[in-house]
Amino acid sequence: MKHLVLVFILLITFSCRNTEKDLPINDIENEAFSLKYASGFSVSNNDIFDILEIKNPWPEAEKTYRYVIINRDKLASTTLNTSEYDGIITTPIEKLVVTSTTHIPALELLGVEQTLIGFPGCDYISSKKTRELIKTGRIRELGKNEGINTEVLLELNPDVVIGFGVDGTNKSFETIKKANIPVIFNGDWVETSPLAKAEWIKFFGVLFDKQEKANTVFNEIEADYLFAKELASTFKTDKTVLSGAMYKDVWYLPSGTSPEAQLLNDANANYLWKDTTGKGSLSLSFESVFSIAQHADIWLSPSYYKTIEDLEKANTHYTKFDAFKNKEIYSFTNTEGETGGLLYYELGIARPDLVLKDIIKICYPFALPDYESFFFKKLQ
Repeated sequence: MKHLVLVFILLITFSCRNTEKDLPINDIENEAFSLKYASGFSVSNNDIFDILEIKNPWPEAEKTYRYVIINRDKLASTTLNTSEYDGIITTPIEKLVVTSTTHIPALELLGVEQTLIGFPGCDYISSKKTRELIKTGRIRELGKNEGINTEVLLELNPDVVIGFGVDGTNKSFETIKKANIPVIFNGDWVETSPLAKAEWIKFFGVLFDKQEKANTVFNEIEADYLFAKELASTFKTDKTVLSGAMYKDVWYLPSGTSPEAQLLNDANANYLWKDTTGKGSLSLSFESVFSIAQHADIWLSPSYYKTIEDLEKANTHYTKFDAFKNKEIYSFTNTEGETGGLLYYELGIARPDLVLKDIIKICYPFALPDYESFFFKKLQ
């Protein structure tokens, strides 16, 4: 009789356990989740769990990374073929580590910044809200991104680590994964348009089961961006723009197909290298830049120089440009957080609408009369 009862219990248990073969996977196409611009990640789901795919975490990545996101209560009754996935993330996420300041705004916009418990290079964080968490000891310092203090991280034992990489080789991440802590690569920086980068807030929306909130936030940013773009298109284009500066003997500036150049184009600015192509930055000689941009009206983002004097000390050739003579040089380097982090590098990806309006305000001072530049300031 005891054997019959045991067999009956086993049959009930087996019949109630979900397996992947029983679960049809469908692309998410509903009001809570949709992608308009981003191409570096996707989500599919069934009644039990989501599958998050990261398709392009760094340039020319050859592998697509797949992660299961599942509620911990459902995990106990679900059989997963773990060899098919690069990580299993159980929700709700209570403890999180991120590794780039670009991840901070998404956490704050979704109201989950309190889950952040560690970060490599806390001084780079500019947000006042997150800095308060650092001051109170709720966020631990983890060293440097290229060499994370894995001892401290393993002690914190986060539910997941959000990483990024340039080629997929990171010894710290391998150590973390061996400790059964999942590492998800975030590829927002690889996207080719400002709105595609910003749409990665939906990546965090999936992790925290806040898809509707992420969708709402992004829609507001998108609407603000498109409104500013439409407004700028009504102005007569008459301002020519130079960008970048020299490092050693090479002048680096955005190619015409870069997200930075797209921002200039959407601001209806006449970027002098708008017709160039290529990934990343252009690498030019001083002579070739000077021949084209000597009489440019505006000079944007001249490296990390904070004043006109610093720029002149770095290279007296800079003084030959009209934009230098007229002091029409603008940079985000003077918009810093409390400990010296540049706010543009933290918030610029999440809020391209603010970056666009800054550029419009620089090119067309009469536009957006109630708007004050957020990132870009004129060099003094």
